[in-house]
This record gives sequence, structure tokens and C-alpha cells, in this order.
Amino acid sequence: MSQPFNLRGRAMLVTGSTRGIGRALALGLAAQGADVAIHGRRGDGGEEVAAEARALGARAEVLMADLGDPDACLALAQGAIAAFGAIDGLVLNASMEIRQDWMAATPADIDLQLAVNLRSTLLLCQALTPPMMARGWGRVISIGSIQEVRPNPACLVYAASKAAQANVVANLARQLGPHGVTVNNLAPGAIATDRNAAVLADPAYRRKVEDQIPVGRVGDPIDCVGACVLLASEAGGYINGATLRVDGGWSL
Repeated sequence: MSQPFNLRGRAMLVTGSTRGIGRALALGLAAQGADVAIHGRRGDGGEEVAAEARALGARAEVLMADLGDPDACLALAQGAIAAFGAIDGLVLNASMEIRQDWMAATPADIDLQLAVNLRSTLLLCQALTPPMMARGWGRVISIGSIQEVRPNPACLVYAASKAAQANVVANLARQLGPHGVTVNNLAPGAIATDRNAAVLADPAYRRKVEDQIPVGRVGDPIDCVGACVLLASEAGGYINGATLRVDGGWSL
């Protein structure tokens, strides 16, 4: 492999890629030559990310879908295939996290998080991995969380759904691997995103978090890019069913 990280000729769907970690991943894949389907729930930011990807030389399309709606999951998969002809990689980044006391969680709160974080994973894999298997090459990368192993009491449902998603990865890796499709989980730790901005703005809370991280700092979305490119590329072709933690050592 003269260019083991080169993704030219590959098309990747990155869910939840209008901002935060998803945006960084989509642009990181585009920088390695991949064409990218940018996904968001609303129109905010999608065209800007697509423009940045195109400036890197990639083809990019913006697709909107509410992953809490099963019909929208299927429409997203079909839209991505229609835009690129084939999808070679699926990065499952979109998620829903509701911070609350678990006793206050309503059925609607629970259902929404399970639908976005777990059900959409299964539906998108059902729609997109059979063509990958038929072609003998594919990549599925779930974006999990340190909460799979260090659950936050304020995010019980989210943490449980991410642990379940990691279990799906381990299960599918055995089933899809023989067909040339690898399935892996990239689990970030504390990352400075819009979702975490409010809690990390509290100096005492941020200091408490950073004191638990061996590298001594909160991560940036760009810190997740290298691991994702590895798992998406030929260089990572022998990695299957793994959870790669990008957390500064917090989970040790």
C-alpha cells in the first residue's frame, strides 16, 4: 500500500456532520480524498460544511433527516445512494443525549434517545451494508462514548444506548467481516463541542474533568479525525470489532 490512508474513490455518509465531531470527521475524510454525504436534522450548517469539503477536492452533498423517524432513516440511506451511486462507508455519529435525573425521564425522552442512538444504527446498517458486502468492501464506524464504560449518572439512557450500540458493533463485525466489511466503534471522551459547552463553561466542573484525564485536557473534535481515517482506510482493514477510545486515557 503506497497510500494506505487514501480514500479517493470512496463515498462516505457521516451522520450528524453539520457541526462538532461529525463535521470534523466529514472534513477529515474529505481531506483524504473521500466523497462525503453531509447529514443533519435541520438545514443549519450543512451547506457550509459541504463547501469546505468541496474546497478540499471532494464531492459533497447535504441530506436532511430526523433519525428519530424510521422512515427518514431509510430515506437518508436511499438519498445517499442516489447522490453517489454507492456508499462505501457509514460513520454513525449522530446521537441524542438528554441530561436529566433518570427518575425524571419520560417515556418520550427514553424512546427518542433509543431511537436516534440505537434504532437508527440498525436501520442504516440494514439499508447500506448489503451493497457493501456484495462489492466485497465497506466500513461501518459507530461514534460511541466513554460513557459505555464510565456512565454519567445524569445521562443514564444515553450511556445505556451507547453501550448497546457498541454491542451491535461487536455482533455485526463477526457477521460482516467475512464479506470485506469491517465494523468498529470509536469512543470519544470529553470533547469540546456545542453539546458540552454549557457544562465545560463552569471552571470548577472543567477542572474536575481534566484532573481525571491523564493528558490533562479536554479534547477537540479534530482529535477524533485520525482514528476515524484509520478505521475507514485500507490501513485499518485488519481492525474489526474493536473499540478505539479517543479520551486522553480517561477510561484507564
